[in-house]
Amino acid sequence: MKNLVRALVAIIITCALLIFSIDYLNKAEGYSSDNTLTIFNWGDYIDPDLIDQFEDETGIKVIYQTFDSNEAMMTKIEQGGTTYDIAVPSDYTIAKMIDEDLLLPIDYSKVVGMENIDKRFLDIEFDPNNEYSIPYFWGTVGIVYNPDLLGDMEITSWNDLWNPELENQIFLADGAREVVGMALNSLGFSLNSIDSAELAATSGKLQSLMPNVKAIVGDEIKMLLANEEAALGLVWSGDAAEIMYENEALTYVIPEEGTNLWSDNLVIPKTAKNIDAAYEFINFMLRPEVAAQNADYVGYSTPNAAAMELMDEEVIADERFYPGPDITDELEFYTNIGKANLAKYNDIFLEFKMSGQ
Repeated sequence: MKNLVRALVAIIITCALLIFSIDYLNKAEGYSSDNTLTIFNWGDYIDPDLIDQFEDETGIKVIYQTFDSNEAMMTKIEQGGTTYDIAVPSDYTIAKMIDEDLLLPIDYSKVVGMENIDKRFLDIEFDPNNEYSIPYFWGTVGIVYNPDLLGDMEITSWNDLWNPELENQIFLADGAREVVGMALNSLGFSLNSIDSAELAATSGKLQSLMPNVKAIVGDEIKMLLANEEAALGLVWSGDAAEIMYENEALTYVIPEEGTNLWSDNLVIPKTAKNIDAAYEFINFMLRPEVAAQNADYVGYSTPNAAAMELMDEEVIADERFYPGPDITDELEFYTNIGKANLAKYNDIFLEFKMSGQ
């Protein structure tokens, strides 16, 4: 028993020394909680040069951590093991985080540059009056395809994916909302439908797509499509831009039945330690020249209208990635459909994936 106590004491002392050493080294480098900003963002979703510029301008050290899904991000923040000063959730997740009291309201007396944001991306249902969120990037879900591999076949709609000639020619992004939403839209339903009959019809239609599906994959979908491992893919618009950069033979289409219009936003979690630094970062990212540089690096569409004036005209004139209001007004944001209904979507998606095994 004494040996066990000694071991526990030794562990406690070691941990304390480690914490002290890290704190000492950070202070020696000039870093403390007062001048450190911890950001939780999607992978490769900011130009690293901008982080360096922000640190040089402000003297604030950025700790940058990444997540690969909204759900993983939200779980980490709920658990509270790490305190994040800035996070970058998507639209429907922001609504969930507001409901669960995970976010601080934005103090607009500390924000500079909101007038730069396109009004299409403000005051949306998931966060009325932008009480908790600042737009960061936006885009659509659609189809990237290789005309060289399709012969005379044209791709303009979700329903084109059910063409029997596309057997084993489609990659799907591994997302329940995206895949189930695609099938809902193909039937003329809302991609936020919670109607039992519509969900049942959607499940049946998805099952009939499986012969055309080569695989359901994650980030590797970009490499696979660029390498012409299949003719088509369901992807986010920013991924499509990256794929097309790697292989100019590919193109992207927003399906005529409609699709998801999404928005990722900067938020301040309620557990944030350095709120002043969070506002400095928000204001930095709202600067037109910064937003323009970031959009050029990431490849997604910026909501910063002032930034667009500084960008390549060929880029912002491309309606595949910068569709006008006549298109975006017809598209849907994901809404928070609740845990029970989200479970139904996940069940439909899982059943669909299992049918291919």
